[in-house]
Amino acid sequence: KIGVPENYNGIFPWYLAKLQNLPGNYTDLVLTGDDEGIFGVDAQFLYALQPLDREKQPSYSLQLQVSFRASVHRQSFTVEVCVIDKNDNVPTFIEESMRGSVQLGLLKIPFMQVEALDRDERNTVHAELRFSLMEQTPRIPSSQMFFIDSITGEVSLTEDASTLDPEMCGRYKLSVMVKDMAGKADAFFTTGIVTVEVTGNTWASPDPVRLQENLPGPYPIPISQVKWSGSQAEYSLEGEFPEMLFTISREGVIYLNAPLDRETQDQFQISIVVERPDGREIAKPVELRVMVGDANDNRPTFPQAQYHTVVKELAARTDILTVQAADNDDPKTDNVRIFYRLVGQIPESPRALFRVDRDSGVISVQADSMEGTAPQYTLTITAEDAKLNSSCTVVVTVQDENNNPPVFSQHEYGPFHIPEDAPVGTTVTAVLAGDADVRGGDSWQVDYRLESGNEEEVFTLVTDKQTNEVLDFERESEYILVLSAQNPVALVRGRYGPASTATVSIYVDDVNEGPILSQSHYEVTVREGEEPGRVIATIRGYDPDSHPIYSLQGDTKKYFSIGKYSGELKTVQALDREENSTYTMEVIAVDGNSSLSASTLVTVQILDVNDNSPVLVGDYSWKYLCTPRWEDQALVLASRDSDGPQHGGRLNFSLRSDATVRRNWKLTPINTHTNLSLNIPYLAPEVYTVPFTISDSSSPPRSTFINLPTVCPCNVRGNCKMAAKQLQGMPTIQSAVGILLGTFAVITILIVVFVRLSYQNPNRPSKTNQERVPLKISI
Repeated sequence: KIGVPENYNGIFPWYLAKLQNLPGNYTDLVLTGDDEGIFGVDAQFLYALQPLDREKQPSYSLQLQVSFRASVHRQSFTVEVCVIDKNDNVPTFIEESMRGSVQLGLLKIPFMQVEALDRDERNTVHAELRFSLMEQTPRIPSSQMFFIDSITGEVSLTEDASTLDPEMCGRYKLSVMVKDMAGKADAFFTTGIVTVEVTGNTWASPDPVRLQENLPGPYPIPISQVKWSGSQAEYSLEGEFPEMLFTISREGVIYLNAPLDRETQDQFQISIVVERPDGREIAKPVELRVMVGDANDNRPTFPQAQYHTVVKELAARTDILTVQAADNDDPKTDNVRIFYRLVGQIPESPRALFRVDRDSGVISVQADSMEGTAPQYTLTITAEDAKLNSSCTVVVTVQDENNNPPVFSQHEYGPFHIPEDAPVGTTVTAVLAGDADVRGGDSWQVDYRLESGNEEEVFTLVTDKQTNEVLDFERESEYILVLSAQNPVALVRGRYGPASTATVSIYVDDVNEGPILSQSHYEVTVREGEEPGRVIATIRGYDPDSHPIYSLQGDTKKYFSIGKYSGELKTVQALDREENSTYTMEVIAVDGNSSLSASTLVTVQILDVNDNSPVLVGDYSWKYLCTPRWEDQALVLASRDSDGPQHGGRLNFSLRSDATVRRNWKLTPINTHTNLSLNIPYLAPEVYTVPFTISDSSSPPRSTFINLPTVCPCNVRGNCKMAAKQLQGMPTIQSAVGILLGTFAVITILIVVFVRLSYQNPNRPSKTNQERVPLKISI
């Protein structure tokens, strides 16, 4: 394949290319397939005798016949010459007279297309065309009312075209240009004139439509029509209405497909959209307003089915409640005019007790008073429009008023006798004042008061709210009480008189009473080690008949004493918290004139004092440390303090302030213990005295001074290879055994001596009897 540019204007013959890969032993080359005699071959070079034109013929297919020496056979090759395009053609408009029309109201969509042609190769930039609008004539009412798409050549209106008016100007001439080379500056171009006719249009909003609700049909019912007078168009409806309630035909006829309900929606705003068959909108939508007329198809309704109201017992001819019904029909029509009627009263007697205003719905009492009527009435009220109605019930409760004072059933009560030891809360008597008002209400409730005789507040009154009975409670001696009875709410009629008072007489009989202690339990704290004899608590008792006598029970070790008459509790000896931290005993107070008594518990808590020094726990005489120092080897030292956590809490180990000791040894706290280890890599084998101190956490601390232990060389298992020397002041096993044996021998000798003495006779025996006395062995 050989590419050759068209329109060559140089010297001929024009050598195009050398034919590569031909056999070396060829004798002759013959070129065929060139009917016009344009091409030739010379010494393996292909040449042309004239320029080539791609628009005339884009390619040539030639056959090259190759002959060889001493052979009658030929070999054939195909040579394809492709003519390379140059931009040598001017674009031209397809139509000499370009015309189009545009309708009023058309949106910014193409209404026509300008087409052009370029004979250069289609898929190259040489044939890439660009359109432009050069001028609009005339330039009224705006100079930029048209637009041409630079690539497609589609002509459309601009925003300024909203002022198009065919009466002002019905025809426009547009000067357009088309360029190749994608519109570059050095491109070829052609200009042309486009004539645009402006036409009117019937596309406008239809008149509003008024439809009666609940139309009987048949459906669908045509209600309006629109039409686009320009190109072919399709219609659709948009708006807030149920799907398929309104539809539009291909001819623009709008239909109603179902009955309308004004109470659901009283009007519809329908947008009518016009589009091309390809779905592009042609013009702005127009609006159709549908108004729904009212029909009397809604009954008046009350907002609630039942109402409750209260009227006072003494009320006279007054309004007590207003009921209002609503009607969903059109408020501008008579369909919503409502009238009210009272159609029922339970109980029925007395009649004409209530009435309701026909227009306002105000319910009022018609009687002069509600005294003697039923406590409650149920009324039935109806609301009616021109043909429909509904009802509700009104429950009227007659509220009792305090028009009757309470009256005692008798004027005097008693006398009553009660023992002086009667417990607080003992009932003396029950009195009753009756009230003629409605039982259970505030007007019926009675408040009792002790008007006189209870100046020391010995008695109290408790009212039974179910019966209005009042109870007196005794506290001390002989009394005459005056009671009054009143309602908790003010009287609205009448007044309180003598019948609302009563007298109660009470005599208190003397009874021997036992002692009473001021507390049921005493809790006392004492520091341990305090001097005996200090008063730690005073038990206080009261006996109106005699002085109580106090004694202790439960103090088995006799650590405490109590004053027989004073009730003073003392310590007999110093107390040790470490022995016992809590003591519980019972104090008994006995009546001096009888066996009546009272008791109370006393708990004594012993407070801790830092009176114990910390001590080392365990035997360390056989333990040792290896030298040279073994990694992580240490003696674990345990200690304890008998005091409580406040003083004995965390124990601290510390080495003596000696440079040698602190260089050789190290103490490391580990949780509740402390590790003793070598502080240097090597220490000579020896029994060492390592002085350290154990201190408690009190302030000031108590301390213990202790000495430890042995250092020796060890084998690979960590066992000491020499007998450890005994620490100074610590007994060895041999010395301990010797001490035990010596002690045992001394005890044996003493036993023998005492046995011998027991057999000796204090009187020397006579010679006559001497032979009868057995010989005694001397030890």
